[in-house]
Amino acid sequence: MRKGFQMKRVIVTGSSGLIGSEAVTFFDNLGLEVVGVDNNMRESFFGPKGDTTWNRDRLLADCSRFEHLDLDIRDRKDVLALFASRGFDLIIHAAAQPSHDLAASRPFDDFDVNAVGTLNLLEACRRSCEDAAFVHVSTNKVYGDGPNFVNLTELETRYEYADAAQANGIDESFPIDRTMHSLFGASKVAGDVMAQEYGKYFGMNVGVFRGGCLTGPSHSGVELHGFLNYLVRCALAGEAYTIFGYKGKQVRDQIHSHDVISAFWEFAQAPRPGEVYNLGGGKENAASLVECVDLIEEMAGCRPEMTYSEENRRGDHICYYSDLSKLRSHYPDWKLTRSLPQIVEEIVASCRAVAASA
Repeated sequence: MRKGFQMKRVIVTGSSGLIGSEAVTFFDNLGLEVVGVDNNMRESFFGPKGDTTWNRDRLLADCSRFEHLDLDIRDRKDVLALFASRGFDLIIHAAAQPSHDLAASRPFDDFDVNAVGTLNLLEACRRSCEDAAFVHVSTNKVYGDGPNFVNLTELETRYEYADAAQANGIDESFPIDRTMHSLFGASKVAGDVMAQEYGKYFGMNVGVFRGGCLTGPSHSGVELHGFLNYLVRCALAGEAYTIFGYKGKQVRDQIHSHDVISAFWEFAQAPRPGEVYNLGGGKENAASLVECVDLIEEMAGCRPEMTYSEENRRGDHICYYSDLSKLRSHYPDWKLTRSLPQIVEEIVASCRAVAASA
């Protein structure tokens, strides 16, 4: 913990989502006051299956130090007023429009949430609690489709990096411009670079975490976002899942939401202003889509009905997993606690429990 700095109050944006809700539970268990900000815009983005009301209600029932606020981070006046009236020691900014497919049909909403909302929060923090730690949840989509142009090897069930430079995955030195990002990726680049700048220019305790596939049982997974959770739901319900291109051999690294928040906590206790970290399951938790289907069948005894589209999603990664070397060197106490099979097993159990109680 920073010398002389006592953490008491945390604000979590997107508090009813996967990462936000995990953060609420984590910090409530530490005995901190937690203010959650979420206006359930995920339902507007993805329809009834994206509704996070159930998660909000769960947090209100289970977390004794949690307060929920229905606030839109695009509303600059309200954001500034909230920070001025409360003051926070830690900001976990997890609110986002998270789908690169959806962004093309709602570009203003996408940019206003991901870029303008981020600026509103950063400036509110600078004006009212500039010594606070600020964690910005970014994405690996800031690298655009650049990772598709490194040398890859096609194996029986997956693609894999062919060069020693990517032996541990994609690191933070990988370029983010001169690629196709999708509008989502571009709006997240804007928020990502702005967050870095508040750290570097103003010396604020801002950290940027570029997430791979963040997952866990609290995800409201839908086709356009939340791949592993949605894949499990399709398998258990006997519903169809469409593979978009690359023969289903596209690779992602999966990281449990608890391990994500524990990384944020390590940073918050010893922040490095303006630093960027790739955060995912790394090489050990990387698997292709078809490998994940096989793993779900092994864990659940069923698999989704698979359909295939030759056309891949524009800007989608063929192979991506995070090189965690920098994060591990800066914060050696942080580690992954859930393997990919454990993550799948937990999601299967949770989905079955929800279905049984319905």
